[in-house]
Amino acid sequence: MAEHQLVIAGGGPAGMMAGLLFARAGVRTLVLEKHGDFLRDFRGDTVHPSTLDLMDQLGLLDRFLERPHDKVRTLGGRAAGRQLTIADFSHLPVRAPYIAMMPQWEFLDFLADEARRYPSFTLRMNAEAVGLHMEEGQVTGVELACGEICAACLVIAADGRRSVLRGAASLPLRDLGAPIDVLWFRLPRKAGDPETTGGTFGPGTLVVQINRGDYWQCAYVVPKGGAEALRAAGLDAFRRTVAAASPTLTEAVQALTDWDQLRLLSVSLDRLERWWMPGLLAIGDAAHAMSPVGGVGINLAIQDAVAAANILAEPLAQGAPVYSLLAKVQQRRLLPTRIIQRAQKTIHDRLLKPLISGQISFEKPPLAMRLLNRAPLLQRIPARLVGLGVRREHIRSPDAFGS
Repeated sequence: MAEHQLVIAGGGPAGMMAGLLFARAGVRTLVLEKHGDFLRDFRGDTVHPSTLDLMDQLGLLDRFLERPHDKVRTLGGRAAGRQLTIADFSHLPVRAPYIAMMPQWEFLDFLADEARRYPSFTLRMNAEAVGLHMEEGQVTGVELACGEICAACLVIAADGRRSVLRGAASLPLRDLGAPIDVLWFRLPRKAGDPETTGGTFGPGTLVVQINRGDYWQCAYVVPKGGAEALRAAGLDAFRRTVAAASPTLTEAVQALTDWDQLRLLSVSLDRLERWWMPGLLAIGDAAHAMSPVGGVGINLAIQDAVAAANILAEPLAQGAPVYSLLAKVQQRRLLPTRIIQRAQKTIHDRLLKPLISGQISFEKPPLAMRLLNRAPLLQRIPARLVGLGVRREHIRSPDAFGS
């Protein structure tokens, strides 16, 4: 008998949430994380109301909110010199109707700490999954970089948008195309600066500022492959461009003194045509890479983990074969994935690509933004779509320990 019934490759949001839920259901669960810690900057840290509600359903919300975070109750944007509000989360029917901006390492540490309360959970750091172990056409374990084989009844690939395991399984991938990349960087924030998290739209530019208390986490959107041209023009030119795009950053942008302070996110938008094969299931970014538009990626990945546990945890804990159930996870999560990716692609193609290529200018704010700003009742619509998503999952997997 395998030491572990479930092996999860990847200790990101999808992997850690799945690890917590399956261990809670009594499944002997091993999570493999290739790094020695979770301390990596500029990772998704927008914890949406849908995820906060899951924490509440698990009885963990109060402990979760003890971790460092900032609350974002509205989303807005600046266009043609006007600050506009486009989404208001305060009316959502959940206990925490806001986005919690929490560093991802804090989020993952929290999930790991909670999962360790269960004797059926094991987390191994510095354990890089490099391949699959197969027997008679079925996945029976994971091969580590050290040569060790971790045997399991089921393997979950949660190893990100460049998933090694989905490649090893030759799962068919559909690339939807993404015309943008994003440069992430930090800038100091001083007293008196605007409080609002949002974007500043200008001729040929989009700068997103996320309020992180004493600093701004900033994103500068560039055409796909366009980061090298910015580097070639020099850091002075980049500082001037950012300051011109968002005048509130004119002083703060002087803090950028080296290109090493910026991180490039090569944006992908894709999804697997099939998320599974006998013995293997892909979830999160391994199943569908999302654009940073809307900050929904981390929350969609967590919804995948909840759906997987709802469908698979109880039979797996009982030692029943689950191969015939793997397709049900994809069936459950494919519709919201398609809807969100279609919305992101529309925003890419109709707004971001023409904006950063200079094909459209913002002499006045777009009509949709003006309407949302004028009608607070309408702001509930984007808030619900972004905050709660499509086909929201609820915790239905069992608690074998009665915690």
